[in-house]
Amino acid sequence: MRVEHRGRVVHERAFGTLRGHVKAPACMVDTRFDLASITKVFVATVALDAVARGVLALDAPLVELIPEWRASAHAPITLRMILAHDGGFKSGADWRTLLDRNVEAFALGETLIAAPGDRVVYSDLGFLALGVVLARSAHRGLASAVEAVLARCGAEATAYRPRDRAAIPATERDVWRGLVQGTVHDEKAALAGGAAGHAGLFGHARDAATLAEWYLAALHDRPTPLDRALARAAVSEQAHDPVLRRGLGWALKTSDENSCGARMSAETFGHTGFTGTCVWADPVRDCSLTLLTNAVHYGRTDTRLIRSAVCDAAMDAIDRAC
Repeated sequence: MRVEHRGRVVHERAFGTLRGHVKAPACMVDTRFDLASITKVFVATVALDAVARGVLALDAPLVELIPEWRASAHAPITLRMILAHDGGFKSGADWRTLLDRNVEAFALGETLIAAPGDRVVYSDLGFLALGVVLARSAHRGLASAVEAVLARCGAEATAYRPRDRAAIPATERDVWRGLVQGTVHDEKAALAGGAAGHAGLFGHARDAATLAEWYLAALHDRPTPLDRALARAAVSEQAHDPVLRRGLGWALKTSDENSCGARMSAETFGHTGFTGTCVWADPVRDCSLTLLTNAVHYGRTDTRLIRSAVCDAAMDAIDRAC
């Protein structure tokens, strides 16, 4: 867990072990976790970097890079739509139906569930397609393209396919792979070779907090590696949803029922991950909270109440200190 306020660390502590028994090695503050869907925000940031460099455009149809979409319902899809989750993609797919298929080709060709731009559908498939867009635009593999930008920006410890697998906390034991440790938990990302636009990155709390700080810094006139206008757009509403509004990659607080809890302001942005990870940033307080866990190690239960309680407690502590 890591809390930052005005660009500085005010609390950082690690709990627990790498596996669910007392003799397992302890987690440290620099232990890297499977970030799960927090991957989406890192990958979205790489996409925005490409926009800032003129490699991609937010509002041009992507058919030049994805010719498979020509003369199809996908043809109007833009980068902005993918990042805001209103490109019309289905949410996901049962991985067991994809064992003998190319997952990225499936994501590109699967029938849309809505017209592009029509409504928000939070989608792994859309970000799988985004991974293809980034790889093709960079003329290299997705992992190399993403990791190069993150390292340049200052998140060099965040990467796909970690080599030190024994130092990664184990997620869960499944019937397909046994104990999953040091390889991506998400099955679709695993079938894509471990590197995908929606999941697959491993990183520690410092890098996840650094990601949030890049955007907070853009709002508070501190140094940031991001284009300030794009960063500000990313944390403002791009697509409305009554449960969770969408920025560009980021989720935006919509109600006190969101996992950032009741205390964080209405301007809060963040993201969660299925394995039990989350990062939330409150521009009003100029603070962020990163909580990395492997909640699925003990079963696939909803951890929203735990996340909310941690966020509320952190905001209480910051308010008392100020």
